[in-house]
Amino acid sequence: MKTERLTKKELAKAVNWIKDGEVVAFPTETVYGLGADATNEEAVQKIFQAKGRPADNPLIIHVASVEQAEQYVTCFPEEAKRVVSNFWPGACTLVLNKKGDIASSVTADLNTIAIRMPDHPVALELIEQAGVPLAAPSANSSGKPSPTTADHVYKDLNGKIRGIIDGGATGVGLESTVLDMTDQKKPTILRPGGVTAEQLETVLGKVYHEKTSDSELLAPKSPGMKYRHYSPDKPVYILPENIEQAEKLIGALEDKKECVGLLVSEDTFESLGSLSSNHFLLGRKGYPEEAANRLYEGLRKLDESDATVILAEAYDKTGIGRAYMNRLEKAAEWLK
Repeated sequence: MKTERLTKKELAKAVNWIKDGEVVAFPTETVYGLGADATNEEAVQKIFQAKGRPADNPLIIHVASVEQAEQYVTCFPEEAKRVVSNFWPGACTLVLNKKGDIASSVTADLNTIAIRMPDHPVALELIEQAGVPLAAPSANSSGKPSPTTADHVYKDLNGKIRGIIDGGATGVGLESTVLDMTDQKKPTILRPGGVTAEQLETVLGKVYHEKTSDSELLAPKSPGMKYRHYSPDKPVYILPENIEQAEKLIGALEDKKECVGLLVSEDTFESLGSLSSNHFLLGRKGYPEEAANRLYEGLRKLDESDATVILAEAYDKTGIGRAYMNRLEKAAEWLK
């Protein structure tokens, strides 16, 4: 299959492909999504085939309006309406009880559905003109770092999908927050993301966090819960926060003839000195939103470099830092 790259002005071509049951990658404010008609089982299966995605890993459906979302959920509880009022369109996915004509593979045969309204003009126009919700996981090979540019998508999926709409680099750089609202008294974050727990608590009060170890025993309600994700081909380890320990680790790896790639903040890089010619800077240490925005790009860049091992900096698990660490910990291995 030939994969065509489209500009935003060629959106009509992508709309026709969606209507014909094909798969198209498109930009959102979080990462690039791999979209197909969520009501067409055959089209949705093409997403799983292109990504090599496990069948029990549910997909998020993307809508262009609250009215469209209401067609596919039994109801919006008052708490969910507050989230929608404050964070839609935006990087917050709601898990609600499903209804309507949605392909069974979208929800992995669960009675719930994950749904969001993206905050990107290209994504919204594509969905609106297609006239159907789009099932859309990240537009990458399953398990690999998510794409934040059209080039990332092309590298992973060229020849496997019909087209890619190039909308430039994404803004947030990490996937949406997934919030389970099926229990109105216990709103639970299944996956941290672009909308933080602290932001959600301003409208919901206490918000809970799903424990990964518990969720792995069950059919996951959300992407990003059960399988290893976000990993480049080269091994990734988390860099010790103590600079002396970090320098010691780098030296030990180099003694083993490893070529170290550093994925660190500007501040940490300066503290370490020029210990590695392979490095990617995440921004300033005190600004985790910069690190979140650059994490996937950095993992991909270092994976393509001469580095044989990647050492990535940890951030505090507060605000967007929680989402950054969620992705990094899923990508990383434990040092032996």
